Amino acid sequence: MAKSDNSSGRGRRYDDAAARIDPQELHSGTDALEMVRSVHGSRFDESIDLVVRLGVDPRKTEELVRGTVSLPSGTGKDVRVAVFAQGEAATAASEAGADHVGADDLAAEVEGGMLDFDVAIATPDMMPTVGKLGRSLGPRGLMPNPKSGTVTDDVAKAVAEFKGGKVEFRTDKFGNVHLPIGRVSFEVPALAANMKAAVEELERLRPASTKGRYFKKVAISSTMGPSVRIDPLQVID
Repeated sequence: MAKSDNSSGRGRRYDDAAARIDPQELHSGTDALEMVRSVHGSRFDESIDLVVRLGVDPRKTEELVRGTVSLPSGTGKDVRVAVFAQGEAATAASEAGADHVGADDLAAEVEGGMLDFDVAIATPDMMPTVGKLGRSLGPRGLMPNPKSGTVTDDVAKAVAEFKGGKVEFRTDKFGNVHLPIGRVSFEVPALAANMKAAVEELERLRPASTKGRYFKKVAISSTMGPSVRIDPLQVID
């Protein structure tokens, strides 16, 4: 059998796109967005993701960066929301467009392997039940948390916000934050507005204990495309 001549092993389209980008060159935010949109080669509307390496020590609780940001241009994605609630709150969640609503019954479904949602929201009274789902929700970053606005009495508002472009983020074990900022079909100004909102929120959440450069490395890429690096001093230009 003949060996493939694809240098990356990811396919010819990826290799062709990667050949047009210097992986070490730093670009302004706008230029990087234009490049990512111009080199994508798939037939579907790829997501564009922002990755920021923060100058934090993720082993320290006080330097864990976690929160949410409402993207002004939306995400371009149909966000699936599960709400753990009872009574009037459950009714409000359903009317707001939640995809899954329930209490013990929903918890049983999740425990059985149903994870057909992107965001989980819970009323405070449901947290003793939801807390038992840590093995299912925790590894996927789906556990509701007050800091991210996913533990709330106003579930209808939370559903509307997440359906409308609000996204959660948190540092991983390497200090990276991954955020979707739109799709390749978005115009550059719309993507730039989303990236600006994300970066400003990360800056606002900068831990007081961090030393030195906070934005150590910034890059964007489409789902199937190569990464384009951004000068940390020119993310918003």
